[in-house]
Amino acid sequence: MPAPGVCLNILSERHLKDGQGSPNNPEKFLDQDFHRLKQFCQKERLRFVDNLFPPEMKSIGLGPLKREDLWRVVWKRPHELVPNPVYIVQGASRFDFIQGRLGNCWFLASVGALTFQEQIMKHIIHDEQNFSVDYAGIFHFKFWRFGSWVDVVIDDKLPTVDGRLVFVQSKTPNEFWPALLEKAYAKVCGSYADMDAGSISEALMDFTGGPHMNIKLSQDSGKLWDAMRRASQSESLMGCGTPGGNNVLPNGLVEMHAYTVTGVTEVVCKGRPVKLVRIFNPWGHGEWNRDWSDGSPLWDLVRPEDQKHKVVLDNGEFWMSLDDFCRNFSDMDICCSDVNVFTGSHSSSWKTEVHKGQWVLGTTAGGCSNDIDRFSRNPQFRVTLKETVEDTRDENSPNLLVSLIQKSHKRNRHLATNFHIGFNIYELKDQSGKFPASFFRNARLAGKNESYINAREIIEFFRFKAGEYLIVPSTFKPNEAASFLLTVYSKTELGLYAYTCFESTYIFK
Repeated sequence: MPAPGVCLNILSERHLKDGQGSPNNPEKFLDQDFHRLKQFCQKERLRFVDNLFPPEMKSIGLGPLKREDLWRVVWKRPHELVPNPVYIVQGASRFDFIQGRLGNCWFLASVGALTFQEQIMKHIIHDEQNFSVDYAGIFHFKFWRFGSWVDVVIDDKLPTVDGRLVFVQSKTPNEFWPALLEKAYAKVCGSYADMDAGSISEALMDFTGGPHMNIKLSQDSGKLWDAMRRASQSESLMGCGTPGGNNVLPNGLVEMHAYTVTGVTEVVCKGRPVKLVRIFNPWGHGEWNRDWSDGSPLWDLVRPEDQKHKVVLDNGEFWMSLDDFCRNFSDMDICCSDVNVFTGSHSSSWKTEVHKGQWVLGTTAGGCSNDIDRFSRNPQFRVTLKETVEDTRDENSPNLLVSLIQKSHKRNRHLATNFHIGFNIYELKDQSGKFPASFFRNARLAGKNESYINAREIIEFFRFKAGEYLIVPSTFKPNEAASFLLTVYSKTELGLYAYTCFESTYIFK
């Protein structure tokens, strides 16, 4: 495990400099101040009840439970469920929990990955919280949301039916960090129902604020293993998903399901090296049952020193070969603490600049370059790249990474619409100021993302020579209003200027 400073570096990079919204000074979600609320409850000898995410049916939402079960829900605090509730029992682990009656495997698979990052885990769940000292029925958690860290306050009333938790449950009956973490994230999403179905990359970003890369396993270029190995060694967060419908296959895998990638290794079998991937099912059970599974005879053929990797517990975790992994899973996500995990470089120190912007209806929501006149109205960002000694040594390594994240103006996650987003990058000469349509008709396109995608984040690496460039983020269609977060990673110090329709602003230097 890397040193705490390395782990926490991911927490500090992608936010708007120091001050409010930074890891140590998060914004107050919905303007709720945890410390003031707790002090008030202690002074008045009260147990906190959250009026902004109340213990009522509307906080559950429609979908996870049948209507007849909704009326049976009773909200209970942990001490009403067990005599001696504990926040965390002997450390937080991926084996602590099993999925409940909510289709949020994407979230729980991300939690499984998070448990490998001890320092980030502590930052998010505040592991000093408890049910004894200064207890007031109030807890808080941190998440990264659209460029800022936010502190989310909840009460500890949890939905139950017949005395059992409805949603995520701990395998240790008196442990409650998984249920409280899930409730805090449900509040951020708008309700428990708003957590139903999603992409594992979404929660990975909200846990770290770090850049993520989505890899289509059917299109693997041969570099997948190296990326997974680097990610495993750097304690990055990894997850994957299966394609298809909604069935449990004969091989033990679940269709359309999210899993955690928990490790990689290489063993020698019959004198030949075999690449293996270790995977965890957030259900806490249900495993791959083919080659390299728990009971596979192939484990009897490996070297004695490789026998230690064999798993014999029905705990949802299993091994499979890299080839089987690529055949049976559709894609995987890596959320990293170090951009070098993606590039394979070991000497680079990447600089980060961030800007929040908007596509405004009627002014800056210009759409893609199919209509140049409208396209020129989009926000524009001028970037200056300087040549480094490393650039002259390695002419094939990427030296620029651009990330574009969109944010809907809707409060509830299921009401939010992800537009198809993308960006173009143009090489500049001497011109300055806001660039008109005439510029784009003749400008040299230096690069762009592969295609417009209706995803929360798109990310792309580039290799550019030293010079000045113009980045133009846009939706595919004009007049699609949303906020966005543009993050530029570079191996050198860089200046980032933002041009709107009316003015230019120097962002960072």
